[in-house]
Amino acid sequence: MCLAIPGKLISLNNDSTPKMGIVSFGGIQKNICMEWLPEAAVGDYVIVHVGFALSRLDEAEALETIRMFEKMGEGLDELDTPPEGR
Repeated sequence: MCLAIPGKLISLNNDSTPKMGIVSFGGIQKNICMEWLPEAAVGDYVIVHVGFALSRLDEAEALETIRMFEKMGEGLDELDTPPEGR
């Protein structure tokens, strides 16, 4: 299974080849290849898979997706917590 994650583009390096940018994923910043999205601008939300920005999406959709990932993570945390009395 493949997973693409939304993040916010916080800077671009237009002088590099390939074109690169810094994308923030809830405060974790990663250097991402922006070559496939030449129209992306700082402040845009982008979908990232294995270090490549694949598409842009609007802020409302990005924030809803991030909220859903956080909710799924909370559910996984509950699986690691032993029931009371054990």
